[in-house]
Amino acid sequence: MALQISATNPEHPALLLELPWQLPLEQWPEEYLVPLPRGISRHVVRYARAGDEVIAVKELAERPALREYQLLRDLDRLAIPAVDALAVVTGRSDTAGEALEPVLVTRHLGGSQPYRSMFETTLRPATMHRLMDALAVLLVRLHLAGFAWGDCSLSNTLFRRDAGAYAAYLVDAETGELHPRLSEGQRDYDLDLARVNISGELLDLEASGALHPSVDPVEFGTEICARYRSLWQELTRTSVYPAGKYHYIERRIRRLNDLGFDVAEMQIEHASNGDTVTFVPKVVDAGHHQRQLLRLTGLDAEENQARRLLNDLESWMATQDDYAPGDPLGARPEVLAHRWVREVFRPTVRAVPVELRGAMDPAEIYHELLEHRWFLSERAQHDIGLDTAVEDYIVNILPKVRASLQPTAD
Repeated sequence: MALQISATNPEHPALLLELPWQLPLEQWPEEYLVPLPRGISRHVVRYARAGDEVIAVKELAERPALREYQLLRDLDRLAIPAVDALAVVTGRSDTAGEALEPVLVTRHLGGSQPYRSMFETTLRPATMHRLMDALAVLLVRLHLAGFAWGDCSLSNTLFRRDAGAYAAYLVDAETGELHPRLSEGQRDYDLDLARVNISGELLDLEASGALHPSVDPVEFGTEICARYRSLWQELTRTSVYPAGKYHYIERRIRRLNDLGFDVAEMQIEHASNGDTVTFVPKVVDAGHHQRQLLRLTGLDAEENQARRLLNDLESWMATQDDYAPGDPLGARPEVLAHRWVREVFRPTVRAVPVELRGAMDPAEIYHELLEHRWFLSERAQHDIGLDTAVEDYIVNILPKVRASLQPTAD
């Protein structure tokens, strides 16, 4: 049988033809290979260079190779964090004419490492918890899309840090199944497999002396299940809000923040019975919000202030007609952010008289106004709007703040 390369991009077959397909992967010469860390795998996996691309090549039978190739393409279509499937190579044979196993070719995710190799560096427990939060986000997103992984583990997951955000990516979909919707039993089974696999790998790392002594492998595996369930509950419970109750959306964002997650993306769909809100969570590192706000708006703020302003910006963007995440025809986030600064942030801050601001900078003023709006909206059980919040803040809050800052006579 002649060598066949099935690929999504017409350029890839030409690049892949230069690789030594007549040799088993275990025998590929060093000149073709790229020395990158790999997780534990039941198959032979190698990283190689094809033109300017770094690719991962995995040997397995033809049927599962084609199946995984299709599943990875489906995940890409669903915008799920996973490696890109490039090609399946079949019809391989050695120089003696003996058949060799087909291979699945995926694109190496730049700047990523297998979760297992991250844990081999004796990470601090706090960092490990953020990594596991990112893995919980990945599991939730997979299950929301109807994908049962069937083999979640530290070795089958890639970690990448991008501009302060922690993200986990699926790297092995061989055992996965895509359904229109997963039942609670399917989710529980997938989650239990993840718990057993993760605890098992952590026990293995503990035995080798690579695990931080304060980490209990069994408890850690159980914790990811708890984090998953908290996040799942917050993302999937009823999210239809009556008109004028937009402070409910802010309440949901605050609950996600309290769980340790941020909102990467939010979509609001208008319906006859209310507004349906969809959240996409993310895990971020310290200082991320400051950097993100500065990049998008040019505003320099403290971390908690920046987080609050970014939440407001995200909520506002979701109401704009030209906000379309992932759509090249939609307005860029930077464009929307500067519109928010011009149309919302600056007019709101300027509504507070200069003589009443004291030493507060614009970011702090806006943060305080948002907090006051939240308080008044919760008390009134409807969104009072920024204008009303500003008026009440000027009359009832600022005078008390200024009075408290006045020096007292001895």
